Amino acid sequence: MRTASFPRPGRLAGAALGLAADRLLGEPPARLHPVAAFGSAMARFEALAYRDSRAAGVLHAATGVALGAGAAPRVSIRNHPFLAEAPATAVAAYAAAAGRSLADTALSIGTRLEQGRLVEAAEALPALVGRDPTGMDEKEMARAVVESVAENTVDAVVAPVLWAALAGPAGAFGYRAVNTMDSMVGHKNPRYLHYGWASARLDDVANLVPARLTVALVAAVRPGSARDVWRVVRRDASRHPSPNAGPAEAAFAAALGLQLGGTNRYGDRTEVRGPLGHGRTPEPADIARAVRLSQDVGLLLTGLLLAAALVSATARTRP
Repeated sequence: MRTASFPRPGRLAGAALGLAADRLLGEPPARLHPVAAFGSAMARFEALAYRDSRAAGVLHAATGVALGAGAAPRVSIRNHPFLAEAPATAVAAYAAAAGRSLADTALSIGTRLEQGRLVEAAEALPALVGRDPTGMDEKEMARAVVESVAENTVDAVVAPVLWAALAGPAGAFGYRAVNTMDSMVGHKNPRYLHYGWASARLDDVANLVPARLTVALVAAVRPGSARDVWRVVRRDASRHPSPNAGPAEAAFAAALGLQLGGTNRYGDRTEVRGPLGHGRTPEPADIARAVRLSQDVGLLLTGLLLAAALVSATARTRP
């Protein structure tokens, strides 16, 4: 039986274990986190290589991917035909995923909003959301958090684990490098309009399949809303400026019975986004519902990867 095109069982199992470890343990301490070290290294590289040109940005993106993928762990189980890559992939997927941190941060802001501590919620918002919290009321902050949970379910849960399953430790670390560079230089401002172009486009490509997989997982974990999820995604996702955040946010909006989108302010820049979904405006209590949906997506993905690992291992034992 030909199995070369099917992901290796060690990668699949390791990706699932890494996601489970993130759910149970949360992220490593900042001083030990490889993403923090990568961010510092790329900030130093930018200080040396920055030019207001796309060519310099391409060099920045290529250097970052090479650095990230090259730093991937290489520990393995020797002489095991199926699980040799599982330990390294598990470590890489655990380091690349951030679902637990996403949930904890969102719930912390949600608790402050529900308790009427709006000033504290606004102060905490930048840890999760890139928009300016000045003057936002509780419903605007609730919408911002729900949208961020939806978008980051792709970035922090589905994408790093999918890349780990497909390409092993280098895939997980390479993806996290791409996503980190996008957050650092992929901004539509005068400094990064040209220099950050390559990093932003690379992040779009890296998340193209994970974002669509996220939609399918949302529909699967909320079967009662599945038809509406697909309908809203097809109708509304293109209203979002991001080709990948749009499908994820539209799926969450439909599954939660909410309407997302609206006016967002990013410093001196304002974006007016079309509506996603046809429900009510998000409220603080909806943040916990969005987090549960994101966690359910992660649980289903973990189970699917473990099942796929078993199928792959079984297929490789057949003559």
